[in-house]
Amino acid sequence: MADPRHGPAPARSPQGFSGQLAEVDLRLLRVFRTVATRGGFAAAELALGKSKSSISIDISSLEQRLRIRLCRRGRGGFALTPEGRAVLDATDDLLRDIDRFRDRINIASGVLSGRFALYVIDNMLVYGETGIIRALEIFARQHPQVFISMTSAAAADIEHALLDGRATAALTLMPNAQPALSASILVSETLHLYCGRRHALFDHEGPLTLAMLEAQRLIDVSDAATASQWPAIRRRLTFSASAETIDSRAMLILTGVYLGFLPDAFAAPMVRDGQLRQLSCADLPPLATQLHFVVKKDAENSLMTDAFRAALNTASNENA
Repeated sequence: MADPRHGPAPARSPQGFSGQLAEVDLRLLRVFRTVATRGGFAAAELALGKSKSSISIDISSLEQRLRIRLCRRGRGGFALTPEGRAVLDATDDLLRDIDRFRDRINIASGVLSGRFALYVIDNMLVYGETGIIRALEIFARQHPQVFISMTSAAAADIEHALLDGRATAALTLMPNAQPALSASILVSETLHLYCGRRHALFDHEGPLTLAMLEAQRLIDVSDAATASQWPAIRRRLTFSASAETIDSRAMLILTGVYLGFLPDAFAAPMVRDGQLRQLSCADLPPLATQLHFVVKKDAENSLMTDAFRAALNTASNENA
């Protein structure tokens, strides 16, 4: 008997799944994979850009298509069924095989084609003419049959996109070592502490001390940011807000309530306009972050990622 909380169970057929996959099946399997790896519908909403009701419809459609129950959802929470875990494993294998098939066809035809899903950290233009835009140009001109899909996201979301297969590659900060990902450094940037013109320190004259900064409210800093003695200094400061993107961090600083670290290239126009001021403290060194080119290790030698890595190398050599 069907559980009324979950709706009618998918019908089972003596024949089972026919094995004939259509494009819609691949889309539904990718949705299921994201839900399963994120641990539920609510956690997958942001990653998929879909509502929970829309995700639920997709999962129900896939269950009807496969004629098995994939997961339990309801008041008791989300959990994969044994069949769902088997389908998740089979989906991972299938998507890897599709990538291998695409690569073999590209080798046979001599033409790179398919979809290149590149995720980038927000405010990529902060890095200016670092060769990244040139690399995109080289890649797009050399491989016109490739459909480039670019998505801007926070670092944590980019990491998830790489791990669950939505991203082919990424240009992002790497706050923590991730065993499943392969990263190479592209660009380093410097971040200084800034205040808005409404803040009491905006018109302060004379040197600032760390003791003075301890009394201020700061915006939390990414774990990817480092500096000499930073862990010890960080423990002395008061972080009263967080912001995942540079834009949102700047908005909080402009309120005049918070101090925050920003990339110098991003802050420069607002400093010239008198909206921000860079704060200097002898006991607080500037922070440094590094932009990485990141791929999943089991895809690091695919033709698509190799081609874009080659474009990055060409652009870097031109700027050397």
